[in-house]
Amino acid sequence: MARPVRVDVEGGWYHITARGIERRTIFEDPRDHEHFLELLPALRERYGVELHAYVLMGNHYHLLIRTPHANASAALQWLNVSYSAWFNRRRGRVGHVFQGRFGSVLIDGEGAWALIASMYIHLNPIRTKREGLGKTTHRAEGRGLIPVDRETVKRRLKKLREHRWSSYGAYAGYGPVPDWLTTAVLLMRGGGRKAHRRSLHQYVTRGDTPEGYESFGGRVALGSQGFLEKVKTWVGRVTKEQPDRKQVLKRVTVAEVVSVVEKHRGESWADFSNRHGDWGRELVLYLARQRSGLTLREIGVALGIEEYKTIGKAVERFTAALSRDGIKRRIVKVCLDELSLVET
Repeated sequence: MARPVRVDVEGGWYHITARGIERRTIFEDPRDHEHFLELLPALRERYGVELHAYVLMGNHYHLLIRTPHANASAALQWLNVSYSAWFNRRRGRVGHVFQGRFGSVLIDGEGAWALIASMYIHLNPIRTKREGLGKTTHRAEGRGLIPVDRETVKRRLKKLREHRWSSYGAYAGYGPVPDWLTTAVLLMRGGGRKAHRRSLHQYVTRGDTPEGYESFGGRVALGSQGFLEKVKTWVGRVTKEQPDRKQVLKRVTVAEVVSVVEKHRGESWADFSNRHGDWGRELVLYLARQRSGLTLREIGVALGIEEYKTIGKAVERFTAALSRDGIKRRIVKVCLDELSLVET
């Protein structure tokens, strides 16, 4: 059977899945779960990948990521290889841990599609036969053929709250938000934590499935009709010219980023570098993260910022602001054009 086509898109959103070989358990105890979560910060540090949602189940996992550098394939290959090596060392075994390569569905970054994907991911702990919600029962409930009583709803919501290995708690306000998890973008789109809890409650009460996930198997993409047509073009191009990339990013120095932003800010970096929340400062950090290929720590050294973790927070704030601020989006586009993209 032909391998599914990988479409690595700059700024692309992806719903990632990976399953244990022969459906075997890949998270056997809490330490397995913990180690996998310990690997996730490196997706941002090594590859600049933003993690927006996740859930770890017994024999598989789901991630919702965004890839500013069009490198989902490289990032996920590293993640699975790293976890597999550790998993095997711990047990003194050899061989495959995951069933082939990871699965990826390209998600429409506009509108509510990424939010819908996060809902599907967060509902996973209750969509199991053990919870009385296998595929057959789930379809019947979604069509109104089987009523969902109040006690069942309460039990399922409790299960969601108690599932430790999910980002649901961070979104719903039941747990802390780790530094490596980006929640601001989807919370803003969904109306905040209370709205997120309310939406999950509605899905559980109705027993239905988030839009587009009713026949999810085998999909390459999820989104509007216009987006799906665009993906068809990308897939065709990749199929003809493997490995094809829409664009090759020209790596730039942090000094080049500062110079471009200074011109549009109308001040020197020294004047606004210590103004936390200043759009010019956050733009420098955002562009350096997107275009330099450096880690947060390396960017901090280049800019004289000792607390490098604050860079990640500033980038997250600026990223969230872009979705609602047209002026910032235009400035970013102008700066990116000046920093230049080199066509293949």
